[in-house]
Amino acid sequence: MKTIRLESGILDENDRIADENERTLRSRGVVTVNLMGSPGAGKTSLLEMTAVKLGGSVRWAVIEGDIEGSLDARRLERLGVPVVQINTSGACHLDAHMVREGLRCLDLDSIELLFVENVGNLVCPAEFRIGESRKVMVLSTTEGEDKPRKYPLMFRESDLMVLSKADLLPHLDLDLDALLSAVSAVSPDLSVMQVSSRSGEGAGQWIGWLRECLG
Repeated sequence: MKTIRLESGILDENDRIADENERTLRSRGVVTVNLMGSPGAGKTSLLEMTAVKLGGSVRWAVIEGDIEGSLDARRLERLGVPVVQINTSGACHLDAHMVREGLRCLDLDSIELLFVENVGNLVCPAEFRIGESRKVMVLSTTEGEDKPRKYPLMFRESDLMVLSKADLLPHLDLDLDALLSAVSAVSPDLSVMQVSSRSGEGAGQWIGWLRECLG
């Protein structure tokens, strides 16, 4: 019982701060996307493609979450994207408090769109609200068709699933129909789009979705 109460208390406090973050971001007119997925799924590559496709048409920034290091943040900085690095030093996800600290390092009046690239993990990031407007999960074609049934909460919590590395589909044994069926079984209303950051496949659909979010 003590463990359950402690866990509930942690989540309740996280939700309180997440609500504060959401109010702060909404008051500044910032659309915030919580970008989640496994290590190596292609989250940073998707953001690199986004930087190229958006150009200067949208003012945006990134909060980059990693356990250690800043390799992904540097990739984005080279493209001129403002980045705030958060190192969790062991935690497998970003929480609302960490994101609140990151927000303090940004000029929110100067951006319209904020990506929070969460720590690579298919479990914990789905459990912790951070004040986001949308949740997007990135699933790579190389991860197989069993992930929706193994990690259903991630799929249920997300507003959009980006199936990344779509250019590899002809070279893999992935049963795409089985994957989409599994996604539909655990989260019937989840939208799915196929994207390749390398070839540019699906880029227009992705950018269109972002523009819809921005209104």
